[in-house]
Amino acid sequence: MNRLDPAPAARRLTFGLLGVLLAMCLLTAHAAAPAAGTPPAWEQLTPAQREQLIAPLRQRWNSQPQSRARILQHAQRWQQLAPDQRRHAQRGIQRLERMTPQQRQELRALYQHMQQLPEAERRRLRERLRKMTPEQRRAWLQQQKQ
Repeated sequence: MNRLDPAPAARRLTFGLLGVLLAMCLLTAHAAAPAAGTPPAWEQLTPAQREQLIAPLRQRWNSQPQSRARILQHAQRWQQLAPDQRRHAQRGIQRLERMTPQQRQELRALYQHMQQLPEAERRRLRERLRKMTPEQRRAWLQQQKQ
């Protein structure tokens, strides 16, 4: 049975989670910024604006102690990304956001399944999928569901 390579999906999912947090912060900052001009630098934000930006992350940090190491690791990795890598990750986040809940659930299930494959098998599958057209990939995915 052929399977998808999880490496790109895993990266997208990993960066996606961090990106969602970042996007939430950016959206909140954008809403708090003046309508015209460039949003203020962090130092120019009021304490209330800073709190508004940090609150979602604080809530997640406090409510999910088992995830703290992962959250911190994602933040550190995000800081190390080049600007083009960040843009790529943000596009992946946007794709995730446009998915239906069912599509996201299927992606998570596929990711978990792919993590169990040997690296060599994932590499072969990745190469095979790169050679397919989008229509061929969709057909292949439908076959895998059966």
